[in-house]
Amino acid sequence: MFRKLIRFYKAIYHLSREQEGLKMMVGKVLSNQIKSLPITSLHDAEFKVFSQFGDDGIIQYLINNVPISNKVFIEFGVEDYKESNTRFLLMNNNWRGLIMDASEENIKEIQHEDIYWKYELTAKATFITRENINQLIKDAGLSGEIGLLHIDIDGNDWWVWQAIEVIDPVIVIVEYNSVFGIDRAITVPYAADFSFTKAHHSNLYWGASLLSFCDLAQEKGYAFVGSDSSGNNAYFVRKDKVGSLKVLTAQEGYVSSRYREGRDEKGGLTYVSGKDRIEVIRGMQVYNTRKNQLEVL
Repeated sequence: MFRKLIRFYKAIYHLSREQEGLKMMVGKVLSNQIKSLPITSLHDAEFKVFSQFGDDGIIQYLINNVPISNKVFIEFGVEDYKESNTRFLLMNNNWRGLIMDASEENIKEIQHEDIYWKYELTAKATFITRENINQLIKDAGLSGEIGLLHIDIDGNDWWVWQAIEVIDPVIVIVEYNSVFGIDRAITVPYAADFSFTKAHHSNLYWGASLLSFCDLAQEKGYAFVGSDSSGNNAYFVRKDKVGSLKVLTAQEGYVSSRYREGRDEKGGLTYVSGKDRIEVIRGMQVYNTRKNQLEVL
């Protein structure tokens, strides 16, 4: 039944905004189905309503299997919030949240949507750094335990999560760079003004490896419970809340992404894929988070 619903949902996913209600209705049915499914991998729970890949389903599965008392989320790097990992959580589950993006235009667009008065959502335009992230969260009136934190800024993600102290999320989602592979714990060196479009023309040089994120999660008291099937996002649950969820090693949960977003020096898509992608950025500087030293790819 669940698979049939997924196929039906894929058929209507690109409905116009006026038909968003139908997408929401099918998403609600799918989220209810997940509650009774025998899930052996996060991949089994995937479906998308507003997420880029199957993350809406994964999040619904987790919030139904992890005890969460403070139903609050924070997501940053949301662009115009049309495609995001917390919009369905906001609308379907009536959570409240803080979203942030560097673009003033994107935030103004969100603030003029019906969603902004229908739900308890705060949208802030700001460029996030490890120096300002805690103050930004405190300024929004948030501290202590929250339900979910999602970090997706295509650059300093590892450094920003490392710096966060003012909140204690139950679930943390981070976007990892699968191009960096699974064997090295590395991230781009920290620069407060990092921009992946300026750092390298390919747009492939950003963020951190999954192994580096898993190390940081361990230090912060989190267990790695898997990645989405697209090799995009990694999921962590606080160890005191993980319960019966299957805990994985980085090697067990790593997924190599299949999307081909590499660019040439003129900005055109190259469609480079697989292990060929690392060759495009070979020789770029990275920071080894285990050895605490700069290296090259």
